[in-house]
Amino acid sequence: QVRLVESGGGSVQAGGSLTLSCALSGYSYVSYSMAWFRQAPGKEREGVAGIKRDGVTSYADSVKGRFAVSKDNAKNSLFLRMNSVQPEDTAMYYCAAVTNDLYGLDSLRAEFYNYWGQGTQVTVSS
Repeated sequence: QVRLVESGGGSVQAGGSLTLSCALSGYSYVSYSMAWFRQAPGKEREGVAGIKRDGVTSYADSVKGRFAVSKDNAKNSLFLRMNSVQPEDTAMYYCAAVTNDLYGLDSLRAEFYNYWGQGTQVTVSS
């Protein structure tokens, strides 16, 4: 049974920084492609940052240059460093994983992932 647990969310002022973590447990001998998604109230879920099994990263245009995704393959852990956060970054952030290498595919598309965490809330005040 694969389980994803996010942590690190909270309240931060605009311009500040925050780091989210996601711990994956279960089938640890298998490597994963992983990603961060977010959903704000009244809005659709959107892909924020993804990292494939081979380490290739992708970012939503809205976070490029501000957010950085990284993965610890040995621990199957995913991180999201969020710099220069803005009020529009306020959302519930979800970690997702899949054993597929997603070669040639967009790692920010939710339909490719079959494991999801419960989310961690990020609130940015102006």
